Amino acid sequence: MNAIQHYLQKHGFEAFTPKAVLFDMDGVLFDSMPYHARSWAQVCQASGLDMSEEEAYMHEGRTGAATINILARRLWHRDATEQEIEAIYREKCRLFNACPEAPKMPGAEAVLQRVKQAGLTIAVVTGSGQKSLLDRLFSNYPGYFTPELIISSRDVKHGKPHPEPYLMALERLGLAPWEAVVIENAPLGVQAAVAARVFTIAVNTGPLPPQVLLEAGADSLFPSMDALAQALAQF
Repeated sequence: MNAIQHYLQKHGFEAFTPKAVLFDMDGVLFDSMPYHARSWAQVCQASGLDMSEEEAYMHEGRTGAATINILARRLWHRDATEQEIEAIYREKCRLFNACPEAPKMPGAEAVLQRVKQAGLTIAVVTGSGQKSLLDRLFSNYPGYFTPELIISSRDVKHGKPHPEPYLMALERLGLAPWEAVVIENAPLGVQAAVAARVFTIAVNTGPLPPQVLLEAGADSLFPSMDALAQALAQF
């Protein structure tokens, strides 16, 4: 059974008729996750929250507040205060912005080009609120994105792995789940997309074992955005 047939059977849908592609940002459009992971590890260790760079990849896609509270409950046995969350996240953003500019992910523009050529609408659904990266979507990928079709952590109450970000994107687009495709690189993002019942392509652009993305529910898996672009070129 191929991936689309399995997807239809899993959700009880009769047809798969994609009209839009929903892109995650960090690790999909920008090779920014190493900087995010380093910044999170530095600020958390300085704040007594003790998170490694490796663990940061497992939290990728959560809102900053949700990540901080998970660590606070584990190590402080309580939720962080609003003031603590604001201070920690502000410092994390400062550290991230001090890093070299994150490069565009190899293969991402080729994927965007093929999606646009196919006449599909393009949207971004990211757990990030990093303004420096969100602004670069327009300068680094001119002609592909519109502000109203960018869902960030600033727009949602519940971040990934909750399906709210992807459900919000579907609502803005006026589409049903079987009319969209998600491209994700993080386990929590995959879980969010699958919970929203959207066909989910995982690209393993980070250090996690591929099995982690499949176990999160990905319908299809590619080792890179370059590999996905090459596959799309066959259609």
